[in-house]
Amino acid sequence: MSKLKITQTKSVISEKQYQRDTLRSLGLKRIGQSVEREDTQQNRGYVNTVRHLVEVEEIEND
Repeated sequence: MSKLKITQTKSVISEKQYQRDTLRSLGLKRIGQSVEREDTQQNRGYVNTVRHLVEVEEIEND
């Protein structure tokens, strides 16, 4: 299964609380921080919710 590399690129200041909570559940706390998550429907939904705040790359497993 492939993975997603998610990087926070913008601040959560003035964003709605549910978007802040979504970033926190992805494990992102500050701008420039990256996390790797499994490519699942749930994680795709999280990324879709905060797509204007993050950058996403797909990482293939060997």
